[in-house]
Amino acid sequence: MSTTLAAPPLRRVSYSFSLDGGHAACLATVGDGTWHVESWPLVPGASGAAPVPERPNGGRAEHLHTQLLALSDGSVLLCRHEPGGRHDLVLVGGPDADGEQVVASVRSPGLRLLPYPGADGLALALGTDTTPTTTVWRVPIGGGPLETFAELPGMFGGGVWLDTEARRLALDAVRGGRVKSAVLDLSEGVLSPLLELAEDSNDRLQLCDPVSGLLVISSDAPGHERLGWIRLPEDRGESPERVRFPEMVHLPNTTVRPVAIAPDGARVALQLDRGATSRLAVWGPEDGTLLDVAVPEGCLGGVGRWTSTGLHIPFSTPDRPGALATVLPDRPGRWQLAGNNGGVPQARVASAGFAGFTADAEQSEATAQAEPDGDAAPVWHPAHLELLVGEVGPVESVVYGGLDWRTAEHVVLALHGGPAAAWRFEFSPVLQHLAAHGIAVVAPNQRGSIGYGESYASCLHGAWGGPDLEDIAAIARTLGGERVAAGLPLPSLFGTSYGAYLALLAACTEPDAWSGVLAVAPFLSGPRLIAEASLPVRALMTRLGGDVELDDALGPRDVLRLCEGLRAPLLVVHGDRDDVIPVGQSRTLRHRLLQLGRAEGGDFRYLELPGQGHEVFAGDGAPELYTRLTAFLRSYEV
Repeated sequence: MSTTLAAPPLRRVSYSFSLDGGHAACLATVGDGTWHVESWPLVPGASGAAPVPERPNGGRAEHLHTQLLALSDGSVLLCRHEPGGRHDLVLVGGPDADGEQVVASVRSPGLRLLPYPGADGLALALGTDTTPTTTVWRVPIGGGPLETFAELPGMFGGGVWLDTEARRLALDAVRGGRVKSAVLDLSEGVLSPLLELAEDSNDRLQLCDPVSGLLVISSDAPGHERLGWIRLPEDRGESPERVRFPEMVHLPNTTVRPVAIAPDGARVALQLDRGATSRLAVWGPEDGTLLDVAVPEGCLGGVGRWTSTGLHIPFSTPDRPGALATVLPDRPGRWQLAGNNGGVPQARVASAGFAGFTADAEQSEATAQAEPDGDAAPVWHPAHLELLVGEVGPVESVVYGGLDWRTAEHVVLALHGGPAAAWRFEFSPVLQHLAAHGIAVVAPNQRGSIGYGESYASCLHGAWGGPDLEDIAAIARTLGGERVAAGLPLPSLFGTSYGAYLALLAACTEPDAWSGVLAVAPFLSGPRLIAEASLPVRALMTRLGGDVELDDALGPRDVLRLCEGLRAPLLVVHGDRDDVIPVGQSRTLRHRLLQLGRAEGGDFRYLELPGQGHEVFAGDGAPELYTRLTAFLRSYEV
């Protein structure tokens, strides 16, 4: 039995690659709030993604947070997180798949799957408790109780194999707020240090080629986070040489992500993120080369596998939903994007950004014949990058609506979550939905966004609603002035999570600049959220400086204190099971607005979504929610 989809997926997340590089897997959705598992064969002549068999009882197949582990035979091991700390390990897909096989159930506060190269198990499972202790289990092939390898005091993450015999596993050990790389000898159950470059440094192993012994690491021992490398000696018992940190991969204002090591063990594929887009480069650590690889403008996925068939890596553009790309780094311009039209490989994609990129000659003819008619393939709206005028400098923004977007009847300023986040030049179902209904979208990466250098991002530490709010106000002044002069409505605001908090601040402090405000899962201030949030969220907010409330001439950045100035029509949306930003934040705002004499259904509308968590656009009822939000942004009727 196989799954047939009425439409190609709009989102793909949680990519996993088998250790041999022959298969990949991911979670996919067509945008209706349901998620299913896709399996990707990565062998020559493969036809892209294929949904794995459905669950026997039908209904919603998976949850957004289900963990996936692609296996070498095409099957996928899932870890489904259930209430009460239970984790169900389930095997789906594969050549002889008939429904699904429950492998084991584990109770643990946290559980994470790791690939396992041994022939005597499906995977490793790392479980953590509140002690904290990390237990390492082997997941048996035929099901049954998990087999304990080791119990390690403390918290451990990462997981990179140093050999092909399933003996030595590198883990990230968290000690005293620092991360050090350690090696677990599974045959002995003994843990020993691997990377400790300085007493106060964070040292992580990112990639390893067990055959050649090439290790790619990241460390802040040189003073800033840097990428380095080391080659293990042929006699693995000997001590390795010192780690090298080449200047060529220390690129200013760029996040350098090692993605995969080439089959020859001599080259490393690097994803270079700067601003809203990604580049691809091949680094030769020993020969001192760094060569750009031509790829279309868009965003890469940060994970991948490099095999004899090419480099396989997730890729997306604003008008192309995410899929797996196959790049041939040794043959410039060779590019294949599979999975956007129901699994059809795309040799030449019909988009200006893909001009000149073709698949191998032997694949081109077959692919061209396989592509569907124009009526069968969805038509997505393109976007472009534009620099808008911020308070102290240009603000890169992703813009939907064409080059004449300023004259559109409706314009919305979309504010990203975070604050340690940014809009990327990639597919967004919600922004596409707005664009499809005639709403021009401006998605700015104001100060505080990541991808533009450390100082650009860190300026918000202890200053939430400061530099970023100034940039939004500057954009509103320019854009609002243009629209008033042209006799057009003022722009509206749309934000989720931190973006919703920022949107409410902007609406309260610049009350005459907006036609309407749409706030999805907002909070009221950093301290107010810390008082209600879970321990992990509190820790994250404190690390990002949210525990300190900015208090300057404008006063504390507290929405409750400022909301008396709110005049634009307001729609607040919140899931009642949000475990990131508790729904109490929105309920308190509603209560305050009523105290101020604002009429619910007249001045504002409050929409609480039963059973929904923080990811309201990824849950059940997403299409209906899209429709309601679009209707509000077109009419501002509450």
